[in-house]
Amino acid sequence: MNAPRTLSRSRHDRMIAGVVGGIARRFGWNSTLLRVLYVIASIASAAFPGLLVYLILWLLIPEGD
Repeated sequence: MNAPRTLSRSRHDRMIAGVVGGIARRFGWNSTLLRVLYVIASIASAAFPGLLVYLILWLLIPEGD
């Protein structure tokens, strides 16, 4: 049986810190689509909350393999 994937930042699928790539890998989603959706949501919320959330996740999510 396969072990469940844990949430970690991606070392290989990253644009900045691997946060979105790690989230996409954990849930089996397309990382490019998730990045586009994250940018759209950040712009729709005046960008600042999206940047703040990204920075917090960068600090909280450990770097993966």
